[in-house]
Amino acid sequence: MFRREVPDAELAAALAHYRAEGWAHLPSVASEETLAALRARAEDIATGRVTYPGMFFQPDAPSGRYTDLAFGEGWTGADTNYRKIEKLELDPLFHAWLQNPVFARIVRAVLPGDVTIYRAVIFSKAARVGSDLPWHQDAGRFWGLSRDPELQIWTALDDAPAAAGCLEVCPGSHRPGLASPLGGVVPKEKVSSADADSRALPIPARAGDVVLIHNHLWHRSGPNTTDRPRRGFTVCYMDAATRCTRTKRAPRAFFPVFR
Repeated sequence: MFRREVPDAELAAALAHYRAEGWAHLPSVASEETLAALRARAEDIATGRVTYPGMFFQPDAPSGRYTDLAFGEGWTGADTNYRKIEKLELDPLFHAWLQNPVFARIVRAVLPGDVTIYRAVIFSKAARVGSDLPWHQDAGRFWGLSRDPELQIWTALDDAPAAAGCLEVCPGSHRPGLASPLGGVVPKEKVSSADADSRALPIPARAGDVVLIHNHLWHRSGPNTTDRPRRGFTVCYMDAATRCTRTKRAPRAFFPVFR
């Protein structure tokens, strides 16, 4: 499953960096065999060759602009460029990866009790058309939870250089908490006052690299201008005591891991 051993000292340093700066990069974690299997399964799911009840699909905007995204369309066919595919915990291959021993060590260092996941999702930027994503935080009322999660672990399924729309972060921006109670996209005036654009730090990744992200960290990504797809698999882990607070529909039940 792994390309190399991740020593305790390296993991401890990554966790310290995550706590201080809101992110940390662990290179060369997933083996090529693991990546090949996950990429193939991602393609099978995106094209409908493998299906699971209740999966969530969001097509990308043909224009490549985040503001043009359509919501609520779901599955629209095998030839659709899907920006987001959720509920990957239903698939045995992705399920095995999100519970792998390296992730268990990371999660246990942050969340010592019972753990559930808010989401397990592929974010995809297709070659030449993958859209941009503005500064945002993955928390707040927008997420409909009784408490904000803290930890996301992102795995690069493909190479993610700057030209492919690699992850960009605003280091340390998690420390003040939410930029707005709603969460999600950071208001423009807050971006300007924090001088976030000039502080932006690109985190280019190779396939198999892993990135730890605090949910309150401001992060963004640009469009994919290369001839290759850029896919990342991200899992948000949270304390099992966290509850869904939505009222318009039945509250969600969250998938348990690391009991």
